[in-house]
Amino acid sequence: MIAKVGAGNSARADRRARSGGVSRGLSRARLSLLAALIVACVAAPLAGCRQVGEKMGVVSVRPRELRDVPSARLAFRLEPDVSPDVLPESVKNEGPEETLAAVRAHFESERKDEALLRTVTSPDGQRALALYAPNDPAFPSDEFLIDLYNAQGAFLRNVLPQGLSGVFLSTVDWSPDGSAIVFTGRRTIKPQPSVTPTPDAVGAPLPVDPNAPATPVPTVAPIIAPVASYRTEQIYLCDRDGYNLRPLTSREGLVYFHAAWSPDGRALVALACREDELTARINENKPLAGRPRLVALDGRERLLSDQLMDAQPVWSPDGAKIATASDTDVSIYDAQGDQPTAARLPLRDQLLAPSADYDAKHLQSRAGAQKDQSRATKGGGGTPLSLNPVIRLEWVSPETLLAQTGYLRIFQNESEPTRRYLRWHVLHLSPQAVVLQ
Repeated sequence: MIAKVGAGNSARADRRARSGGVSRGLSRARLSLLAALIVACVAAPLAGCRQVGEKMGVVSVRPRELRDVPSARLAFRLEPDVSPDVLPESVKNEGPEETLAAVRAHFESERKDEALLRTVTSPDGQRALALYAPNDPAFPSDEFLIDLYNAQGAFLRNVLPQGLSGVFLSTVDWSPDGSAIVFTGRRTIKPQPSVTPTPDAVGAPLPVDPNAPATPVPTVAPIIAPVASYRTEQIYLCDRDGYNLRPLTSREGLVYFHAAWSPDGRALVALACREDELTARINENKPLAGRPRLVALDGRERLLSDQLMDAQPVWSPDGAKIATASDTDVSIYDAQGDQPTAARLPLRDQLLAPSADYDAKHLQSRAGAQKDQSRATKGGGGTPLSLNPVIRLEWVSPETLLAQTGYLRIFQNESEPTRRYLRWHVLHLSPQAVVLQ
């Protein structure tokens, strides 16, 4: 009896074990089926969205680096009248440019009759360019010559050949890696007095003594090989040793007065204008304005805008874009790509209220302010006096562009330019919310 009971218990236990296994198997099947149903329910709308997206040509939405965002797709936020304390040290602590002491000492001791105007030190600090005016009353006052020195103040060589002069001191610069030098130059035109022989000087030739020693004849070969020169200012390049000098641009009639290296040293951005436009700006006592051009090292140019720009162009730190400004509009251009775009960032409306606040806080003498307004020939009643064009840009990071507005005039009877209402503003750049391919 006991054995039968045990056998029955064993049979029941076996049946329970088997039935339990079937139940767990069914539970797993139900869970798998339920998960499949959930996945199908979730995936169906996504698949539908993907099909709709494919029909519209949209593949994905994903963030990209700012350098990859076309200029036409940039958004910006203006932060007006930032405190000078937040400006970069390179902007905040700017002072008069000092010439290199070693080069200055050489001019003071060995070249006293020549005026040292500026020195430009190479990125590695081993060499320097000396920009100077020679001791020649007939040499044009707005031109200069360039010599190469080492860091210890020892003269190395002349850079410019005869007949070519540098123009615009601020344009002379080394490439970022120090392998090349850029400057703006033009053909030097010096008056040559004509010699009229006197009657006494005309007569029979003097007899030649066959026993006289030979007279050495000075060579007429130039120390520096001549290069093409032009009547109007063009951009020139040479290597770090001052050799291989060549014109990068050759558009006679255009005046190039600015050239800035890209961060990688593979291109330049320049400003250029016609002669009549340059003359008009000088007559108006205004800084020069030009059309921005992207210039490759092989001489190819791309006109970025047909509008005259007041602010000198600057590169973004990643070299992907270029910014400049006309009046209160900042323009940004793609420097790379097969289909470059451009954007205009209008600031006037956003600067109106801050400019009115600035006037109320900082203009102590209304009469003096009105005098400045008449000199600036600003039009439109009720316009704040401190609302002025963008005169300078500094691109400090891919997302941060500094813009300085101000009143700037260059009067012939003043030793320094007249500057009023200098204000710094920040443009915070970001990509627009768009669906990318």
